[in-house]
Amino acid sequence: MISIAGVELEMFERGHGAPLLYLHGGAGIALDVPFIDLLARERRIIAPSHPGFGKSSLPDWLDSVDDIAHIYLELMDRLSLTRTDVVGLSIGGWIAADLATKVPERLERLVLIGPVGVKTGPPDKLDRLRFHDPANNPADLSSMPDEELHIVARNSETLALLTWEPYMHNPKLKHRLHRVNVPTLFLRGASDGIVSAEYLERYAALIPQARTETIAEAGHLPHVEQPTATAAKVLHFLQAAQAAETSGARS
Repeated sequence: MISIAGVELEMFERGHGAPLLYLHGGAGIALDVPFIDLLARERRIIAPSHPGFGKSSLPDWLDSVDDIAHIYLELMDRLSLTRTDVVGLSIGGWIAADLATKVPERLERLVLIGPVGVKTGPPDKLDRLRFHDPANNPADLSSMPDEELHIVARNSETLALLTWEPYMHNPKLKHRLHRVNVPTLFLRGASDGIVSAEYLERYAALIPQARTETIAEAGHLPHVEQPTATAAKVLHFLQAAQAAETSGARS
């Protein structure tokens, strides 16, 4: 645990090497751990549970993604992350995008997996399955101990607090994304029923150096359904961008 601006943040760290700030999605960090371990084979992963998720506290004054982005700015200061890569999933992608508009000079590269946060057209239908194959959902509520069930319920409650009105987006964010001047990768599962291919393309078009890729046989949680393929794409992007920068510096 680490205290930031009066918020007690639950922190996970894995691996060694260059630091990577990892921002989880709406289900919390538990399902992400196998994917985090894959990334940690090559990077030092710093993964906080967002305020109100997992075991992190939720002060009365905190009720927006913008608030969380400011918490993580201070976390970056505390951990001396002067320039770092950031990976965000779903609502974590929204937080990462918001963070990038505030201090683009503090980021090296940005990966957004199934991100929400902007409204670029008709709303996506959230009643579709999150998974390409529902059997790939590792969460079995019937077998969870009470402590884990409490965290699942708490995560859902906090997600509703942060994203209900306006629903799953900040109408101001799309007018700020032009400030993000770092290489950015947008990823989605090919069967994602929440973030459509068209939505992702429109989202990516708001960031100057962005591109999109797709993970086959995955829904809204490609890092859960296809962790190896998703980790490979993330690490390849981060390494290729780094290699290009090194080559440019030498020339």
